[in-house]
Amino acid sequence: MKENSSETIPKKEKKPISKKKVIIAIVMICTALFGSFLIYFILQVALNTETPIVVVVSGSMKPTLNEGDLLFVKGVNPADIRNGSVEDKNGDIIVFDAHGIWLSPPVEPVVHRVVNKRYNVNRSRWEFQTKGDNDATNPHIDGYPIPYWVPDYKIYGVVCGRIPYIGWVKIVLTDSGLLIPLLIIISVVLIISIIRDILKEDDKKEKKEKKEPKTEEAD
Repeated sequence: MKENSSETIPKKEKKPISKKKVIIAIVMICTALFGSFLIYFILQVALNTETPIVVVVSGSMKPTLNEGDLLFVKGVNPADIRNGSVEDKNGDIIVFDAHGIWLSPPVEPVVHRVVNKRYNVNRSRWEFQTKGDNDATNPHIDGYPIPYWVPDYKIYGVVCGRIPYIGWVKIVLTDSGLLIPLLIIISVVLIISIIRDILKEDDKKEKKEKKEPKTEEAD
């Protein structure tokens, strides 16, 4: 008579994720979420300005700068900003906040060229007149017939470099209202991807340990 022997199959025990991997995961997730802010902060320090990057959002500086160009801005001493004129267009291109200066200031910082410069002794500050290079849309100095004088504390800096047209991505996403939702989606996808990779790595290691033959020590 055969005896039915029932063997109990041990349940697969899931090894807990080590603290080291948890810390690594947290660091990677924080890097993914805040990496762009860290880069921006580094640029702020390196270029000595609170606004090291701007995007050209109008055609007022054509043909020198085009809409969608990504500009790098460097903070400089106002006294060192190069002066120019409407005719020669040799003045520095500056980025400034027009609020409180222009009657109808744009939301984004203005990117225009310096065409006149003076030191206001009464207010102990440098002041600048500006104009866009595009004579078709900007035939006169900003504020004509009474030109605006931009005080030095409104200036973020001088344009020191550019990447053509790459800023169109930001313009399109901002105008369509998709910038914030897209950033959230990308962040969530990155977090899920990082966690999945860590769990997958644990599974691979566990399977490898099971496949490896165990050697018994001889008595």
